[in-house]
Parts: sequence; structure tokens; C-alpha cells
Amino acid sequence: MNNDKMTGRRDFLKTAAAIGAALTINPVFEKINATETAATANMNGNSKIEHRTLGSGKTAMDVSALGFGCMGLTYNRSQSPDKKECIRLIHEAVDRGVTLFDTAIIYGPLNNELLAGEALEPYKNRVNLTTKFGHEVINGKGTGRQDSSRDTVRRYCEDSLKRLRLDSIPLFYQHRYDPNTPIEEVAETINGLMKEGKVQRWGLCEVSADTIRKAHAICPLTAIQSEYHLMHRLVEENGVLDTCNELGIGFVPYSPLNRGFLGGCINEYTVFDSNNDNRQTLPRFQPDAIRANTRIVNELQQFGRKRGMTSSQVALGWLLQKAPWIVPIPGTTKHSHLDENLYALTFDIKPDEWEELETRVSAIDVVGDRYNAEQQKQVGH
Repeated sequence: MNNDKMTGRRDFLKTAAAIGAALTINPVFEKINATETAATANMNGNSKIEHRTLGSGKTAMDVSALGFGCMGLTYNRSQSPDKKECIRLIHEAVDRGVTLFDTAIIYGPLNNELLAGEALEPYKNRVNLTTKFGHEVINGKGTGRQDSSRDTVRRYCEDSLKRLRLDSIPLFYQHRYDPNTPIEEVAETINGLMKEGKVQRWGLCEVSADTIRKAHAICPLTAIQSEYHLMHRLVEENGVLDTCNELGIGFVPYSPLNRGFLGGCINEYTVFDSNNDNRQTLPRFQPDAIRANTRIVNELQQFGRKRGMTSSQVALGWLLQKAPWIVPIPGTTKHSHLDENLYALTFDIKPDEWEELETRVSAIDVVGDRYNAEQQKQVGH
């Protein structure tokens, strides 16, 4: 057996074992299908994956149809791998064809930008590394306040450029709305940074349709980033998706797997790291809510079992088929989950099948709010 075949065999066995272990709570046939799916993706390499366009005209940005959310590598997701392993994972994502990577100043704070900047420096001409401003950070610590004043945004931009090892930020999001700074002023500040070449494009996170229109009129937006998945579909109801479609703005769903819940590996006995996991503070991740909401995961598993898909792949596939300008950014700390997520791009499911899934999931009431009261105040303005 030559070295290439031996390597392929080792990759197959490694991935099969990882996926099988991760899905021990699912029925036997689902484990078999998930293992074959992810292992085949790993062996094939799949370095050329579907691309999509965020934004339009001069604001357009060509990106892989699935991005990579870097937050969980260092922040809010319990135990993190060591830096070398995180860098290996990011490099594997690039090798597999991912070109959109997402971080933010508040993640860490600061250390997530530093990690992403170091990992992606060799690939700066091949990928787009996006980041976010808005959350106030003083002496390396978040204060819980928002600050998008002109001088602060400019300072954050300069600091992010250094941490990300970039000359220009491909896409700079306002992370949360600042009630003390009109969105028109923020747009003007970004417009100035774009003219100076320090920022190429910009976006907003968790804002209303009205705010999107006001900002876009001053400085055209490339993308809106908000939480969106089968357990949280507010952007379908509040006009945000319709506004993006009308104005030619891309949409980037964060937490497309509901902070890992839709992957099926979280249950009421899951213990979250008290020092580095915000899920322990979220109403939807309390034991009673998890127990009740597991019915939704069961629906995804049942749907996927008939089609050789894991529940994660079902959740991502549902988002991907919603519109060609939607680009989810799932995050992970595991190579096997990276394989699993990317393989979600290969399934061909008919629209009426997705509609059937929506109907079944919509019939189940979601238990628990997605944020606590303090965090909820920061969204939807």
C-alpha cells in the first residue's frame, strides 16, 4: 500500500471514530450514515467548495458558502484547544476551501483577534478575515457598554489592524448598536475609513430593518449579521431579511447551530465551564429548557436519518437553501465537526422536503429566551 493510500485510510478511521463517538446518543443507522458522510468528505479533500456573494455592486464580497466563526476557539465555549491546535484547525479550514473567517474585538477580549491574525497571516490574499467593533474594551476587559463614537471606532480600527496583521479590514461590523451614537454618524465614520483604505466594507449586527436603511443610505452595507436558525427565526418576521434582499445586502447567520445545541450533543446534564462559557447564563440552556427543546433536535435527526445527514448538516442545509446571499458561519474546535459542517454543502434536498421540516419544527414551542434580559437590551435597535 503506498503512502497516499495509507494516509487516506488513517484519515478515514480517525474521522469515523470521532464522528461515531460524537453521535452516541443517536440511533445506530444515523451513526453509520454520519460516519460515512464525514469520512468521505475528509478523504475527498473538497478544497473547492461553493462560493456566494455578500453585498452587491462596489460593496460585493466573494466568499465560501460556509464561513468559520472563530469565537469559540478562545471565548465563551468552555475548554479551548491550545494555540497550535487552533491554528492547525484554521489552516485545515483554509485548505478545505473556506475563505470567510469571523472574529471580534470583544472575543477574549482581544485574544481571538490575535489568534486569527497569526493563523491567517500566510493566507491574507486568499481569505477574508472580518471583525467587529462596538463593545467597549478598556485595559483588555469588556465593560458591558457600547461605544461607537467616531474617535473610538477609529482607534478600534487601528488596533484591530495590528492584531489581525492586515493593512485593510475586509469587512468591519458594528457588533451592537450604540444608543449614544446615531447610526448615521457611525456610517460616516466608516465611510471615512474606507476612503483611507483602512476598511474595505462594513456591516451591522443584530439591528432593525429601519437602522439598516438609515446606515445603508449613508454608506452601503455588505452584510448584516444576526442569529438565525430553526429555533430563532425573528429576522424572517421583523423585515430584516426582506430589507437585505431589497437592498442587495448579504446576510451572515451567527450561531447557526444554536450554540451547538442543534448538533445533538448537549443535554440537560451538560456542564458548561463557569469561567469561559456564556451558555450557562442563557435561559435556553437551563436544564428544563434543554430537556423540552430536545424535541426539536429529534425532528432534525429524524429528517436527516432518512437522507444520510446529521442534525448539524440538516440545520446548516436549511439555512443555505433559504437564499443564495446567506452565508452561515458555524464555529468548532474539532476537525471532525469541520468536515461534517462543510459536507452540508453537498446535499440536494427538495424545497417541499424543507417545508415539511419547517412545519414539524414550528409546531414545537421553543422553551427559554435566547438571551438574558441585559443582553437582550442590546439587540434589535
